[in-house]
Amino acid sequence: MRYLLLMLMVLALPVQARTITDSAGRVVDIPDDVTTVFAAGPPAAILLYIMKPEAMTGWPRALRPEERAYIAAPHRDLPETGRLTGRGGEANLERVLQIEPDLILDFGSVRDTYVDLADRVQDQTGIPYILIDGRFENTPAALRLLGEALGVPERGDALAQDVEATFARIDAILDDVPEEERPRVYLARGPEGLETGMKGSINTEIIERAGGRNVADDGGATRGLVQASMEQVIVANPDTIVTWDPNFYGKVFDDPLWQGIDAVEDGRVFLSPTAPFGWIDRPPSLNRMMGLIWMAGLLYPDRWEGDLRAETRDFYELYYHVDLNDEDLERLLVWAEGRPPN
Repeated sequence: MRYLLLMLMVLALPVQARTITDSAGRVVDIPDDVTTVFAAGPPAAILLYIMKPEAMTGWPRALRPEERAYIAAPHRDLPETGRLTGRGGEANLERVLQIEPDLILDFGSVRDTYVDLADRVQDQTGIPYILIDGRFENTPAALRLLGEALGVPERGDALAQDVEATFARIDAILDDVPEEERPRVYLARGPEGLETGMKGSINTEIIERAGGRNVADDGGATRGLVQASMEQVIVANPDTIVTWDPNFYGKVFDDPLWQGIDAVEDGRVFLSPTAPFGWIDRPPSLNRMMGLIWMAGLLYPDRWEGDLRAETRDFYELYYHVDLNDEDLERLLVWAEGRPPN
């Protein structure tokens, strides 16, 4: 009888939490078995979906109709939860408490602002909150860290190795290409194409990592998104333009203001796919890895060994858990290889 009572007491003890050190150096106690996670913003939601979709509690923004085919069926209809970080952080703590996740995850900057938010939310809700560094070069470490936190270390390591292999392919291409001989690239954002990202910004990270020279470069004096003038673009005269805006792409070849720019004259304007997430940014998460593959092939077609369609299928299966049919694949890649509209 005493043995039975002892066993019941042991079974009644609370499950001991694991300790994890996040990218900000915060030591956080998390449950041994993490089954539900609240993503603090879009980058975190994408990372979570890629790593362990069954743990998702919702999307910060509900998926749009054109995005649904590129997300696995069980996760297309998850509710909109709002976000805790970034512009429009409308998810309130009551909503988080209502969901009762095992863990809150943020992926991106680990500056003091985000550390303070994580500490405050964790103190107010009692829910562990981890920050993972979203810098592009940190991607393999981020994947392994999250894999450990979510109890899927094999998945984290497999994805990390895939990222490392892509980085190594690009490094091999760039090894003997001097900086001054690399393509000069301009990121055209918005319907007029005049919003861009300065060199070193998170918005142009894949351009630079793929071996492009970002023409929006003032020596590091300015970072982030800026509004360029048409005169500045003409002076910069990029040989390659990438955009995710179909309105800009649809008119750039006929716009007299853009006619004298080398990229337009040579037909080197490329429209980035955006489903289910942008390949350049929007948001800056693991979705950019597909964009990096695409960009390297655009900038170094004679050096990059790979087929865009095959690599897109493989990426969407490994990262997004979907097997693309021919129709969905073609709709995704239309114009991405520089075929101007008729």
